[in-house]
Amino acid sequence: MIIAVDGPAGSGKSTISKLLAKELGLVYLDTGAMYRLFTLKMLKENVSFSDNDKINELLEKLNINIENDKFYLDDEDVSKEIRKTDVAENVSKTAAIDEVREKMVSLQREFSKSKNVILDGRDIGTVVFPEADIKIFLVADPRERAERRFKELKAKGENISLDSIYENILKRDKLDSTRENSPLKKANDAIEVDTTGKNIEEVKNIILNLYNNKG
Repeated sequence: MIIAVDGPAGSGKSTISKLLAKELGLVYLDTGAMYRLFTLKMLKENVSFSDNDKINELLEKLNINIENDKFYLDDEDVSKEIRKTDVAENVSKTAAIDEVREKMVSLQREFSKSKNVILDGRDIGTVVFPEADIKIFLVADPRERAERRFKELKAKGENISLDSIYENILKRDKLDSTRENSPLKKANDAIEVDTTGKNIEEVKNIILNLYNNKG
């Protein structure tokens, strides 16, 4: 069983996918975190987004791991670092690099072999697993998505304005949906779920109904 959950930043992909994984006994893979891990690596190494040689060198030696909701880069737990603003502001640039996407898609497919998985991202149902059993495309009003992210970051002690988060989300939406390689878009056979004004339980139940009907 493969469940693909796609959608823009702040639409609730990770939160919902984690809940569903726990309830249904599925393996959860946060594909967005994989791009964040590589973005953090590039920032730590001061690598330019246009330096293809250095990017390929980093990809060849890439050492990332995900275990029990912890994210590791070069054997160091960077779970908090990858959620910081500097990573969020640059992850769409990283995801637009063809070589990076090819590497990540390969890792995602390898990880998911012979498992019942739920994956969230922006191209899971269109590129990574176009044959997924269930495809969900989450959407939500940009301002509400910004407010969700603002509350999340404030709870973690980050000092950032709601307006700057809102602008970043609009920027990421544009970058993600207009890139040439694997742009953010709804798969033809995906079911769109608008999470605007809905709580987590409501969204979870909508997808659970889809899962139960599929079974």
